[in-house]
Amino acid sequence: MIDSYRTVEAPADARIARLRSRFVCQLLPVSELEHIPTHLDRIRREMHDASHHCHAYRILDGDAHSAGYDDDGEPHGSAGEPILRQIEAADLTNILAVVTRYFGGAKLGIGGLIRAYGDAVRAALERASVVRRELRTSLQLLVPQQAGGSVMGLVHRYGGVIKDTQYADRARIIASLAPSRVDPFIGALRELTGDRAQWKALS
Repeated sequence: MIDSYRTVEAPADARIARLRSRFVCQLLPVSELEHIPTHLDRIRREMHDASHHCHAYRILDGDAHSAGYDDDGEPHGSAGEPILRQIEAADLTNILAVVTRYFGGAKLGIGGLIRAYGDAVRAALERASVVRRELRTSLQLLVPQQAGGSVMGLVHRYGGVIKDTQYADRARIIASLAPSRVDPFIGALRELTGDRAQWKALS
């Protein structure tokens, strides 16, 4: 289970030059795969006279990471892959890195391209503000009224937060916990209430 991740707080960019070619890296916070084409289309329009717009992304997808890259016409493995390696080395998630190249007339070779694209991302990372985002799972708990106080204490014991409480025939408690603590908490909740609790995850 992933309880938190590192990402860029806001867009960041940097420019480097290699043998008269210019490389412009843009780092963008992105949380959904379907948002990536919109960002790429905008960059292609704004920098329409560039030779290549290579990119890589790494996005949290449930309990795993979804990652990918594109060389956009550069030799295979010379652009998108080194961009992705820099993202992974920085342990960043929910991020899109786009490196735009303006060809300067001199070929860099595969090794030169790998270094240039990687260096452009590193330069942008040095200027980026990196933050850690906490993930939380919200649960609705229905428990016997007399167990409400004990259940709220259990929530706190598992590092959770009480967001709302209502009392009627049963106590209705809305709580949030780190994803990795949900299953152990539910086990303890069942034991505490004699298996009389009901729960469901809230979207």
